[in-house]
Amino acid sequence: MSQTIEKQASRDAEPFDTNSLKETVEFTLQQAKSKGASATEAGLSVETGLSVTVRMGEVETIEYNRDRSFGITVYFGQRKGSASTTDFSRQAVIDTVNAACDIARYTEEDKYSGIAEKDKLAFDYPDLDLNHPWELSAEQAIEMATQCEAKSLEYDKRITNSEGAYITAHQGYRIYANSHGFVGDYASTRHSNGCTVIASEGEGMERDYWYSIARNASKLDDLDRVGEMAAKRALQRLNARQVKTQKVPVVFHAEVARGLLGHLVRALGGGAQYRRASFLVDKLGTKILPDRIHIDERPHLKQAIGSAPFDGEGVKNSAHDLVKDGVIQSYVLDTYAARRLDSVTTGNSGGMHNLFINTDDYDLDGLLKEMGTGILVTEVMGQGVNIVTGDYSRGGTGFWVENGEIQYPIEEFTLASNLAEMYQRLMLVGNDVDLRSSLCTGSWLIDEMTIAGA
Repeated sequence: MSQTIEKQASRDAEPFDTNSLKETVEFTLQQAKSKGASATEAGLSVETGLSVTVRMGEVETIEYNRDRSFGITVYFGQRKGSASTTDFSRQAVIDTVNAACDIARYTEEDKYSGIAEKDKLAFDYPDLDLNHPWELSAEQAIEMATQCEAKSLEYDKRITNSEGAYITAHQGYRIYANSHGFVGDYASTRHSNGCTVIASEGEGMERDYWYSIARNASKLDDLDRVGEMAAKRALQRLNARQVKTQKVPVVFHAEVARGLLGHLVRALGGGAQYRRASFLVDKLGTKILPDRIHIDERPHLKQAIGSAPFDGEGVKNSAHDLVKDGVIQSYVLDTYAARRLDSVTTGNSGGMHNLFINTDDYDLDGLLKEMGTGILVTEVMGQGVNIVTGDYSRGGTGFWVENGEIQYPIEEFTLASNLAEMYQRLMLVGNDVDLRSSLCTGSWLIDEMTIAGA
């Protein structure tokens, strides 16, 4: 299929009756008020999409989805009740409001509960160019997935099997409204392609994958590149060795470093803070990373995967620092957590929106050269991360590096340290930034970790 046809997208397609959905939300607020609720908030979302998977040249799955959800929360003073439905009919909405009201009447008061303050709401919010519907038929998607997988399978005779290639195209629409008179809505799309294959040599087999994701299908990686990347990565893992127990520098590939950034977000999250269940409790204003490290949120980037014009409570979100010069500047708060901590919301109800860590002038190869001898980690396994204590212990796979050059693949080793120590030992951040999620980072070079091996 030609590149032009493959990536054809239309912004005119509109599968949702937005006026009717807005009327449903407004009707909900009116119903709750008539039942005596002192405050109400409602969130409605609908999504439609196509997902196709091809394995070994045969169609494995074709899925069309049309999902919908509607959550309603009412407050009677400081008593809160929530209910949800997937039925948007008037009677179903009335029943759901009644259920939420009944729950609220039997709950204990919580002095911190309630909708966000009116002056925090995003009554004027930007268009972030998130909506790029992809007019894609199942036949086109099958052809594209087949091409992607075939490119991977033909890359090398050692690529002997496949777990499949896929194409997805999804469009969604979301409304949030509350009794302060705020009504915010936006449409967004998310498309992806990917492939997973198995490489074999002798008695050894290894699997690996590659994928891309974008708001606009024209920004997806070329199908041939996705297939080739999956094959290359699987081949590189063949004939892995074990390493001995030792202390060495470690480079975390950008895909894995994203998790380290995510652990920081969890530790600075409002829930972890007010429950005092974080190794970073009461660390606001404390230096936890090297001086040169800055971490900031950029929620309004055009077409970015993590972008949103407002947060899950309708609060205005804006660019702000989480860490500056290595020092914690802010926790990650929604309205409830902010009240518990006697602070103000940071516009993070629903999570982070495009968190970036500043980079150094090194690509991945440059980081390996700076490291000299050590380990490149390309995958971690297990649940051995304790946010309360910061203890970090996870299984890993990757590559042994000497003189800045990859020597051979390694497996069956454990990385052991503490997150606080790892953050302090962060030497360099690569400019190979992975933009495929809301946590955006390049690879990390940490100057020393304990590796438990053979």
